Amino acid sequence: MGIGVERHDGGVAVVTLSEEAARNAFSRTSIREISTVMGGLLDDPSCKAIVLTGTGRFFCTGADIDEFADSIDDGTIANLVDELTSVLHPLELRLRRSSTVYVAAINGSAAGGGLGLALCADYRVCVPDARLAAAFFSLGLSPDGGSTWLLPRLVGYQRARRFFFDNEVWTGDQALEFGAVDELTGSESLIDRAIEVARNWSSWAQASKQGTKQLLDASSTTFMETQLEFEKALITAASLTPDFAEGVSAFLEKRPANFGYLSEEE
Repeated sequence: MGIGVERHDGGVAVVTLSEEAARNAFSRTSIREISTVMGGLLDDPSCKAIVLTGTGRFFCTGADIDEFADSIDDGTIANLVDELTSVLHPLELRLRRSSTVYVAAINGSAAGGGLGLALCADYRVCVPDARLAAAFFSLGLSPDGGSTWLLPRLVGYQRARRFFFDNEVWTGDQALEFGAVDELTGSESLIDRAIEVARNWSSWAQASKQGTKQLLDASSTTFMETQLEFEKALITAASLTPDFAEGVSAFLEKRPANFGYLSEEE
């Protein structure tokens, strides 16, 4: 299918889906390749941040419809859908829970499961003429890729409900207005800006990044008492790390803290 990985200073890896991979991202072959590449980066301690982008008119769009049709004909469609979601969903959970910062550089259409991969990011940089769509209703399906969990937290429940039920397609400008993306930029500066955000956000201590991601995701589904206990557990664990000792020393010495390298040496 074709997935390129480029390494940049600051531990940033840019993952670029080829046009074929971005256009049919959820065939058996391509979704496994995406998961393998991104999972490998999540396992690599030298990789502090991942930027995902596509090629041409596509960021990452949904399933291979021809593969769907063949599976309907031979009676294996349920197995195919189960197989695809069983690869995509664990990857998204890892991205949400990891200390690795994940930035989506949305260069074009994001639809179906590809929309989920965009919404799953810690930060979304988008070009104005991109298109965000669910597209599930057109096929007689319900959504997947975490979009029913992620989108309401970004744009509100009723705005998300209308997006799905009206089968809406949002431009980059609309996505920014509604809160589905964080900023717009021109296509010529998209990757540079995504790398800049990735590098800045990934420079913090590992416990700060990972703990905050987990706490924010938990906050809307737990009672305050439970959230406070979760915060207590994570900040106590963070206080035992070399990064915290470095942060305190840097504060007292009135200099910027040097996080990141200390955590790798633990």
